[in-house]
Amino acid sequence: MELSKIEPFLEGKTIFITGATGFLAKILVEKILRIQSNVKKLYLLVRASDTKFAKKRFNDEVMQTELFSVLREKIGAKKLNSLIEEKVFPVAGDISFEDFGIENSEMKDGIFKEIDIMINSAATTRFDERYDIAMNINVLGAFNVLKFAKRCANVKILVHVSTAYVCGEGEGVLIPEKSFILGETLNKNSKLEIDVERKVIEEKLKELEAQSLTTREMTMAMRDLGIQRANLHGWPNTYSFTKAMGEMLLGHYKENLQVVIIRPTIITSTYKEPFPGWIEGVKTVDSFIVTYGKGIMNFCFGDPNTKLDMIPGDMVVDSILASILAHIGNYQYYSSEELIYHISSSKINPLKSSDMQLFLFQYFTKNPWINKDGNIIKVGKLTLFSSMESFRSYTSTYYWPLLKILELANVLSWRHFDKTYKDLKRKIDMAIRLSELYRPYLLFHGSFDDANTKRLRMAMKEYKMDDVLNFDPSCIKWEDYFMNTHLPGAVNHLF
Repeated sequence: MELSKIEPFLEGKTIFITGATGFLAKILVEKILRIQSNVKKLYLLVRASDTKFAKKRFNDEVMQTELFSVLREKIGAKKLNSLIEEKVFPVAGDISFEDFGIENSEMKDGIFKEIDIMINSAATTRFDERYDIAMNINVLGAFNVLKFAKRCANVKILVHVSTAYVCGEGEGVLIPEKSFILGETLNKNSKLEIDVERKVIEEKLKELEAQSLTTREMTMAMRDLGIQRANLHGWPNTYSFTKAMGEMLLGHYKENLQVVIIRPTIITSTYKEPFPGWIEGVKTVDSFIVTYGKGIMNFCFGDPNTKLDMIPGDMVVDSILASILAHIGNYQYYSSEELIYHISSSKINPLKSSDMQLFLFQYFTKNPWINKDGNIIKVGKLTLFSSMESFRSYTSTYYWPLLKILELANVLSWRHFDKTYKDLKRKIDMAIRLSELYRPYLLFHGSFDDANTKRLRMAMKEYKMDDVLNFDPSCIKWEDYFMNTHLPGAVNHLF
């Protein structure tokens, strides 16, 4: 790898990254430090009460992860510590607040003068997040990042990480890399006003506070509200709805600032860099991997022909860096207009649910999970039900009668059956919850157009940068990736 090729574009640059303790941001920080130690500064926004705590969180949650082992081995622990001390500056703050809540005016003014590049990777990715939390982070947070960037004297670009699933249910055969208009809805039958949505949240919170509810009851009510408001405007869940609203604000208020939006699909473990199979946090598909591999659930709602559009985390990071190179580097490949990039695999290298079904069975049959009691967990073939009716019929026919018997035994204090009852009920509850939450993606038949991203890949080839910044999913052999990279990585890091 000719790493010197990237020097003209990152050397001497000051980069501000939000969501610094998140999965993608960690990969991004590691990559920058590994390929370009001559970056001027990395400001990393960390949710913390002060700088001391921000540094501690960065050290504990970022630097101490296995992700940095390759870089530590490459240059040595002492040199890495010196590099971090010289180049990396954790900043205590939160995108939910104006100017991220940074009160030190001297520090803030210095940052405003220095920043060349802003990357917003901060988000709450829970599909059924509390509506107030999702609004503060994914919508108002994105707007706060934009306002902060516009106050930076020398900023050249803002890269915002969104999601391809802002498209909603994905009924279209080819979903375009198209921006949103402020107030646009997916169902075209309602009127979306972000200020109205904020008012709805405010009024709901007042109503709930008057009822003296528990924290859990309050949380469940606010989660339900998010789903209701998303469904009203045509989105399947709070996550995709609030990410879409965040994009709307960026597009409408960006003015002359160059804004690029990266829309990855389902993000999985690293494909290659800094090593294959690193993952952190249970992502969408990993919920099913964990429950299946641990023997909790061997049935699921989903169409075998559904396209599971997945993309490794390091490819998403490479696309972020490539977009910066293309828009502000010496190559100046694109104009300053806003561009959307689908970082996806469904168009050029599709993967079906039936493929994943087979990979899971093969892997956990050959490599069974051993639980804490030392017992080997045997898995059966994962059963997929392509309609919610057949899925519910299955649970009713085969599980509910037994559950009712065990429930009666539990009521009668037949302690021998208590654990069996709880385990079975847990399986059913988890299967239903996961299936309902991920229904739009388990029945997703669309493909994401990646015309802009294809041009970006071509630009990297033209500049002989495609070996440094690889985000071409056509090179992925899915069976090999899952059997030898992602599933071992999930077992190692998530189980």
